Amino acid sequence: MKIAIGCDHAGVDLKRALIDSVLKEHEVIDMGTNSKESVDYPDIAKPVAHAVAAGDVEYGILICGTGIGMAMAAGKVKGIRAARCSEPYSAEMSRRHNDANILCFGARVIGTGMAEKIVEKWLSTPFEGGRHARRVGKIE
Repeated sequence: MKIAIGCDHAGVDLKRALIDSVLKEHEVIDMGTNSKESVDYPDIAKPVAHAVAAGDVEYGILICGTGIGMAMAAGKVKGIRAARCSEPYSAEMSRRHNDANILCFGARVIGTGMAEKIVEKWLSTPFEGGRHARRVGKIE
């Protein structure tokens, strides 16, 4: 699976940890940042979202302090369904019922262990389709 990942300065350590753990068996495109110097999260969210929308990657993962800003910025791109998740159940349902294609979370609100569980659940959950496809279509 090909996944684009990006973070602002708050998420650098968590991004690195995820790339080295739950994402190590996937093709990961790291779209920055790689420094703890302050950056603006929309500057990271947009390229990841455009890569997903264009089909260059299957999914995106975005990390900032809370995950809120990344989700807002990514969601502005046509075709993106960004979900901010703070535990595995929401991650599962964002895929199962909403066909989320970008996962967002906050490095300042969840730890590495929880982030790994969220990513594992999110990547392993298929979209159910059916009545949910009609609803997702209305989002577009």
